[in-house]
Amino acid sequence: MKVKICGLTNLDDAQTAVAAGADFLGFIFYPPSKRSVDINTARAIVQTLRAAPGCPVLVGVFVNETGPRMAEILDEVGLDLAQLSGEEVPFLVGDERSPLYGRCYKALRPTSLAEAEADAEWYAVDSEKLKVKSEKSPISNRQSPSLLIDTYHPTLRGGTGETGDWAMSAQLAQSVPGLMLAGGLTADNVAAAVREVRPFAVDVASGVEASPGKKDPELVHRFIRNAKSADLDNL
Repeated sequence: MKVKICGLTNLDDAQTAVAAGADFLGFIFYPPSKRSVDINTARAIVQTLRAAPGCPVLVGVFVNETGPRMAEILDEVGLDLAQLSGEEVPFLVGDERSPLYGRCYKALRPTSLAEAEADAEWYAVDSEKLKVKSEKSPISNRQSPSLLIDTYHPTLRGGTGETGDWAMSAQLAQSVPGLMLAGGLTADNVAAAVREVRPFAVDVASGVEASPGKKDPELVHRFIRNAKSADLDNL
């Protein structure tokens, strides 16, 4: 079981997540978000993380940004993957001409299983293609998400703290290898979510916070420990 700690805004929280065993770290480049981080701050955090052993996969989270701009930020900050959390077109994910080809995955907020399955046909990609092209990439030999499924909200782009439909997610996970589960996960419920959905990975932001943009170290450690131990229960 892989774990993504998202909405990081400072080095202390990022290092806490690394020490706790996070596999992915997420940085949000969407100013309306309470967990948004500016490029200069993210770059400084990433440089420190890269200088230490065991750096996780680093993800930039975007909402309706252009492909060239997202690729530029990935390079400028030193990130591995882009998470597309808006209404981005399938071209950006699956077309070899896309500046993000092999460097991104789509986040979905479906209202039904039928919608989720339809979107998965458009956006899910083979995890073997989701590898950063640079030979220096720390994820060159790691599996990456093919899709992320989050709780539907009519206006907010994640971070709502609202629990998703795990039964629907479990059905989708059966047909979509590499599915990352998000939406209302906490240290208290992540084990149950892992057992029911059996995703490739789980993603949390608000569920391990002391306040928006500031993580609670104890919750981060407990979330990761509970997620990974629950996955062992499924073996």
